[in-house]
Amino acid sequence: MPISRRQLAVSLLAADHIADRQAIAAFVADLATQPAPNPFAQTSAGAVRQIWRQRAIELQSFNVEAVGLACLFTTLSGMGVDEALVQEILRAGSHTANVFHHGDGCGIVGAVLYGKSGVALPTVSLPRSLRGVLSSRSRARRPGGQLDLFARIGS
Repeated sequence: MPISRRQLAVSLLAADHIADRQAIAAFVADLATQPAPNPFAQTSAGAVRQIWRQRAIELQSFNVEAVGLACLFTTLSGMGVDEALVQEILRAGSHTANVFHHGDGCGIVGAVLYGKSGVALPTVSLPRSLRGVLSSRSRARRPGGQLDLFARIGS
């Protein structure tokens, strides 16, 4: 069963290891964004690593704005090359998002949002329904009780 754009957006918001997760989630959730043809949805961490190293060079050489690449590479570096992944490709206009997960749409490994040369990334805001998800996650993370003033000293 295909994963809905809303489920992907919610899962992206939960992926704390992706620095630009809100921007990517907003793009995925936008009504203009639609799934794109994806003949190679089933892939592996090693294949993703190899393909996106080449794409990163191309994006840089053609002056294409992209977010999420560094976080994707960081996550992939800790994975075995044979680890199975699923790729979702979504497009709207001249922008594309590639989202990689473990097959259930929930365990997001990484995501990259990029456009075309000379085209700025979209500034799409999160739909109200997803803003509620984000705020409830922040409330759930707030520590209760006494503040630990020395928590960051060891790190």
